[in-house]
Amino acid sequence: MRVLVAEDDNPLANFVRKGLEAEHYAVDIASDGEEARFMAEEYEYDLIILDLNLPRVDGVEVLKHVRARKPSLPVIVLTARNKVEDRVKGLDLGADDYLTKPFSFSELSARVRALLRRGSRPAEAVLRVEDLELDRVERAVKRGGKRIELTPKEFALLEFLMRNAGRRVTRAMIIEHVWNLSFDTMTNVVDVYINYLRRKIDESFELKLIRTVRGVGYQLGGKEEDAA
Repeated sequence: MRVLVAEDDNPLANFVRKGLEAEHYAVDIASDGEEARFMAEEYEYDLIILDLNLPRVDGVEVLKHVRARKPSLPVIVLTARNKVEDRVKGLDLGADDYLTKPFSFSELSARVRALLRRGSRPAEAVLRVEDLELDRVERAVKRGGKRIELTPKEFALLEFLMRNAGRRVTRAMIIEHVWNLSFDTMTNVVDVYINYLRRKIDESFELKLIRTVRGVGYQLGGKEEDAA
């Protein structure tokens, strides 16, 4: 799942990002309100963690903007504004949860999981291709009923492939969505991680799910004649 963290305190933003990435979330950071507003509108996120004290555009305005355009997108306000009237205002404007600083990361993580469980439809929360199952909320992967342990980046890569099951995805698309980078033709990081995944989810099974598409990239599932 992909989370947008809108926070202008860089050390705090990186702390939250590292914690979430350790739990297999893909995380983007916006350091001001204008950037947060743009990213929330232009990209698809499963949840936003929003500071109210943002430069350029206040977090309250970002929240209003998000609610007007994506009313079902979960938003957790994470802020130093701890007065009762601030909490009431944030919740009335459409925040799904409100957590004040200083905070415990374990509590933030629990609130993220609770919101995603509550907000996700079953078809969105659990992805399935053949006998492969990925639970986006519980961060769990099984094939043939057997639990498979993945690193955070392997999980993010598999989630992207499963969200695009049956479709050809290029290396550039994978780099952009999984690593948040522009594509460098000299890097083989995608091929390396595809091989890691193949060892874990394909090697012990007769049916191979990850296929190489010559001259394009990769495909998970779909017709065999489309891929090699």
